[in-house]
Amino acid sequence: MNVAKPIYVIGHRNPDTDSICSAVGYAHLKQAMGVNAIAARAGKVNKETKFALEYFHVEQPLLIPDLYPRVKDIAMDCKIVVRQHDTLRNLGEVLRENDLRSIPVTDSKGILVGIVSVSDLAKRYFQELGMTNLSDMRVRYRDIIHATDSNVLVSGEEGETIKGQIRIAAGSVETIYKLIKENDIVLVGDRRTETILACIEQGIACLIMTGDGRVPAEALEAAEARGIFVLSTPYDTYTVARLINQCVPIRRIMHDNPVCFKPLDLLSDIKGTMEETNFRNYPVLENGRIVGLVSRDRLVVSEPAQVILVDHNERNQAVEGIEEAKIIEIIDHHRFGGISTSEPIYTHAEPVGCTATIVSNMHWQNDIDIPPSIAGLLLSAIISDTVLFKSPTCTSKDKAAAERLADIANVDLNTYGLDMLKAGSSIGNMSPMEIVRNDLKEFTIGAYRVIVSQTSVMDTKEIMAKEDELLAAMKTICDTEGFDLSLVMITDILEESTYLLFTGSPRTLIGEAFRKDTSGTHLYLPGVMSRKKQIIPPLSEAVKRIKT
Repeated sequence: MNVAKPIYVIGHRNPDTDSICSAVGYAHLKQAMGVNAIAARAGKVNKETKFALEYFHVEQPLLIPDLYPRVKDIAMDCKIVVRQHDTLRNLGEVLRENDLRSIPVTDSKGILVGIVSVSDLAKRYFQELGMTNLSDMRVRYRDIIHATDSNVLVSGEEGETIKGQIRIAAGSVETIYKLIKENDIVLVGDRRTETILACIEQGIACLIMTGDGRVPAEALEAAEARGIFVLSTPYDTYTVARLINQCVPIRRIMHDNPVCFKPLDLLSDIKGTMEETNFRNYPVLENGRIVGLVSRDRLVVSEPAQVILVDHNERNQAVEGIEEAKIIEIIDHHRFGGISTSEPIYTHAEPVGCTATIVSNMHWQNDIDIPPSIAGLLLSAIISDTVLFKSPTCTSKDKAAAERLADIANVDLNTYGLDMLKAGSSIGNMSPMEIVRNDLKEFTIGAYRVIVSQTSVMDTKEIMAKEDELLAAMKTICDTEGFDLSLVMITDILEESTYLLFTGSPRTLIGEAFRKDTSGTHLYLPGVMSRKKQIIPPLSEAVKRIKT
């Protein structure tokens, strides 16, 4: 999860065909130039764009609903875990060898069950002032054999759990009979045969000869006859006692039910939890399995997402959380307004009818071939934004680029163009709210927050029959989201005209912009097809006149 971050090429909210296709095209250009760029989208793909993507067999770009930093952006890989039944000695070795301060604990199926740290291990050692009663710790004989590097002189069932306590055989035989109990684990540093035999006679479970001492043959025979483990270890008695304490399973000292996060959790949401709990690392889970770790140290140094904006340059049209990201480029064909950056960036803006025209020419200027599928998408964007060259925004550059792209994509420009526009013009089962939000853009005009959406159709009768429902949906958006004016363009592709529905205030702004009576609910604007060139500029000029 800590691989180099990609650069996202992304269009505006409520994306249209140009926004989506130019993002795909420009990401291809950057990739060809050695940049780790990924095409993205800030919203749902509309029917027209869906037609183009499916026609040229290109998958929809990655959906990024916002750019707020999330856990996945700062999570570290977690390749090392321990199991809950591993011993404390295993834990110490893993922590030391990998220079870790804490480590997740999983069960046998890889599901997270806890987390354990160096401080937990140290605390355990400080608490162990005496010998450990292992009967309730589920320590197994094989754990002791491994921890003490013992040779097995008389074997038994290594997977069996220990039932007694750890004892050190010292003193007289009489003392042995008083202290040593059945099922105990006895450490013997005294090589006297009578001491060893006395321990065996007590019915102990395991005899450990420390310091590589020799166990008398008669003692081995007696132990084997009783089914008693006999081990020989090179360590002295004190060391062996401490090593046995390390046989305790990790689950006995781990923090169970640890504080965990998910990859998509917002960093702003987890800061408070981190401050309250104050752990060093936090597991990141997906479906119960650990996929990374979040360190509180990385929370303050998280790198912002890097983005390239295409087909827009205004903050209120950008993907949510754009203020948290680092904008490194802007490729656009609209007016400039609203985006500020902390340092100089590369911008490429031209007064053409479509961003895809700019993206296409940048390929050719850099001698980078455009694959047929990408050419088809860029062509689709130009057809969409210029309404098959009928929009007043269309330029000779758009036409020239479209003809060249159609040749590369191997399609008839006019036939494909009409098919695509027809696919996008059907409102089908779209709800009134979906229609008024279609290709919606927000603008600040003077002191007013204005939204303008556009739906292009072959025949306006069907959609205008829903005018009352559309106006109600427009009013709902204004009331709930705080906009002053909502405008919806119902553009007739064949008639080259627009019905402009409006709600909100001041209506005088609309009347002044188009020199028409706004006492009704819509205006009929013959020859109007472009929001960028025929709607926004008159409104921007009108607001100045209203002020004066």
